[in-house]
Amino acid sequence: MNNDLSVLIVEDDPHVLLGCQQALTLEDIPCVGVGSAEEALERVGDNFAGIVISDIRLPGIDGLELLTRLKARDRSLPVVLITGHGDISMAVGAMQKGAYDFMEKPFSPERLVDVARRALEQRSLAREVSSLRRQLAERDSLEGRIIGRSPAMQNLRELIANVADTSANVLIEGETGTGKELVARCLHDFSRRHTKQFVALNCGGLPENLFESEIFGHEANAFTGAGKRRIGKIEHADGGTLFLDEVESMPLPLQIKLLRVLQERTLERLGSNQSVAVDCRVIAATKSDLDESSKAGEFRSDLYYRLNVVTLELPPLRERREDILQLFEHFLQQSSLRFDRAVPELDNQTLSNLMSHDWPGNVRELRNVAERFALGLPAFKKTGVSGSNQGLAFAEAVEAFERNLLSDALQRSGGNLTQASLELGMAKTTLFDKVKKYGLSH
Repeated sequence: MNNDLSVLIVEDDPHVLLGCQQALTLEDIPCVGVGSAEEALERVGDNFAGIVISDIRLPGIDGLELLTRLKARDRSLPVVLITGHGDISMAVGAMQKGAYDFMEKPFSPERLVDVARRALEQRSLAREVSSLRRQLAERDSLEGRIIGRSPAMQNLRELIANVADTSANVLIEGETGTGKELVARCLHDFSRRHTKQFVALNCGGLPENLFESEIFGHEANAFTGAGKRRIGKIEHADGGTLFLDEVESMPLPLQIKLLRVLQERTLERLGSNQSVAVDCRVIAATKSDLDESSKAGEFRSDLYYRLNVVTLELPPLRERREDILQLFEHFLQQSSLRFDRAVPELDNQTLSNLMSHDWPGNVRELRNVAERFALGLPAFKKTGVSGSNQGLAFAEAVEAFERNLLSDALQRSGGNLTQASLELGMAKTTLFDKVKKYGLSH
């Protein structure tokens, strides 16, 4: 059966079956009839979205056994039982086993329609709740947050899953706009520290004279203007995660103090001689090469080695073009929902520009483009393609688009090449060659 909300009627009496179908059809309720439970079980697959109305007394498998088997497949599936005279006690027992309702013969068309409508409404609500739960689960999963099918992103998700629930400090390297804070939050959210604070501090956004107070805290009257005690970022992150963004811009004197905190797991607030024990995991992010900076004396090498127990490298968007369309569609859906607009269709010119643009602002820039497109504005402020080699960019765009289509088809078919080739209208041998070419799994 299809996935639309509909009624499957199971009745071995052809006259009763025809009457039920006519009554529902007249009320514009889609329905189909079968004469046995065996046939009903064949029609009710994993994606069946409707309800079942079945007679209890059937040849072969009876209605009660059918109820049991259907409920074992899908506990939320409404099953209505039709009973004959003297079967009421049996029907009540079936209700206790999960039947939605029962109707005693003879019943009126109005009674049938009323029961069917109520059952369909419950089915629709249950499926909506299930869909929302799936969306929440996907949103909260790594795949729903770290988006991309490219090998680099698959490897990144594996690394995050592997190290998230450890105490190891992590250094995230990547250009501006590649999603370093998102990765840091995933490391926190998928760890046992997720119930505690995630505290973010942009080291490049604070004046040096305020930095020490911000990160270590201070006591009342520790300096002019310090009217009361302030808990610093490190202490606030106790039990949780401290995220230091743009750590390369941290002043050298403060690097020494941070190193001491990481080594001794204690700190002293400004104006205090009392040590405070802290237990926080440190995740640092940089857009610079800290190894080179440490060799040049611009960043303390001992702090660098303390921070980069684990290093996660985020590739720029231009190096994973096969992820561009998936990311753009994701941001477009989000933006359209936020702006209360219908999701616009992606035209060929915008598609070409998306795939050939250099993306100096990386994912952050792509999100901005998606927001403009959702508002009905030109996705790109200037026409044409950026980049030094438009021919190469176009070839890359075509390959990335093709790879995306193949990957989606394989995902929908569960890796079945025969089914995917039929969907794509492509010879199976051709599909096999392309799967091998793009390194897709099936």
